[in-house]
Amino acid sequence: MEPEAAPRSAGPLRLIAANRPFRLLWSARAVSFLGDSLSLVALMLYVADTTGQALAVALLLLVGDFAPALLGPLTGAVSDRFDRKRVMVASELVQGGVLVVIALWLPSTPLLLVLVGVRAMAGQIFQPASRAAVPALVRDRDLQSANAAVGIGTNGGEALGPLLAALLLPVLGIRGVLLLDAATFLVSAALLTFLPATRRRPPEHDRPESLPAAAAAGLRHIASSRVLRAIGLGYFAVVAFNGIDDVALVFLARDTLGGAESAVGMLLAAVGIGLFLGYGLLSRPGRRMSMIPLLIAGFAVSSAGNLLTGLAWAVAAAFIVQVGRGLGIAAMDVAAGTLIQRTVPEDMLGRVFGSLYGAIGVAAALSYVCGGLLLDVTTPPVAFLVAGTGGLVATLATALSLRRADSP
Repeated sequence: MEPEAAPRSAGPLRLIAANRPFRLLWSARAVSFLGDSLSLVALMLYVADTTGQALAVALLLLVGDFAPALLGPLTGAVSDRFDRKRVMVASELVQGGVLVVIALWLPSTPLLLVLVGVRAMAGQIFQPASRAAVPALVRDRDLQSANAAVGIGTNGGEALGPLLAALLLPVLGIRGVLLLDAATFLVSAALLTFLPATRRRPPEHDRPESLPAAAAAGLRHIASSRVLRAIGLGYFAVVAFNGIDDVALVFLARDTLGGAESAVGMLLAAVGIGLFLGYGLLSRPGRRMSMIPLLIAGFAVSSAGNLLTGLAWAVAAAFIVQVGRGLGIAAMDVAAGTLIQRTVPEDMLGRVFGSLYGAIGVAAALSYVCGGLLLDVTTPPVAFLVAGTGGLVATLATALSLRRADSP
């Protein structure tokens, strides 16, 4: 008698169409990220016009991304303490309300940074809650397709946002675009209200921990798991080395390869194209894949993409390898998310996701700073070679660590 075949997973379109709770979550995330990228462009232009300082724009980005990432373990603990549907709805309402205040007031830069920080903190709470909610909405065999579908929706919103901002800013102005973003958060919150409860209530006799104690327990859980520890440290190292490409591509296209501004835009878009292709391939229906090999392959491909970019002799060659880098990033995201959802206890999911993606945000910020310094003392090709080589070394170390760890 032949062994029974492993169950096949559903494709993303079928999953979205047939699974109403997941469709609601997917739609809410896509709408929310679309509006978020809209307002980011508007705020960057507003700060640049009112201050005329690049430092002010940099501070806006740091407050919006880096500062909330430092509190990842704490924000993740929120989604493990309360019902995740309510956490997500409250986060979206807070973000929408803050944007209404910003749009109607258009405050000075210091106050604007404070408000942007509040909005970013609410967004940082939303992220682990939304990722931790996925296993409650789809079957285990559909987790890979679900995570890839979420990646397509999120990446699509972030890619379309700047394009829509370019079209809408001349018509609606800064205030109008910010109010439109606020409306997307309200739409997202309305969709999320129809979700079922995504976390069971703790037993009545369980005395809840304080949030700092819960965050510390989440960090201890990660430290005690060889698999989670290897994934977290490997992801941090790979991003810390390779995050430089967002900065270095501009100088490579313009100064090294002699390209025009259109070449800069093309190279910056290449990773996004690769992400779309990668998420699309990983969301195809089929047999359940092994996530650890996929994670290592993602680390390796994304790092090799930067290494080969440093050797590129023309814009077209750099474009091709950066598309390949996007494929690797998609594999990293889907594999890490699926591994965590399958191996981490339900009551720890928010804290693990919050800690991991908070660490990734910190790694990206470090890469921007250190990469900028490296570009100042070397050349763009050298910076890409260093980034890719460091990423491949980190990939090898992660593979060896996971080989020694117990397989999930």
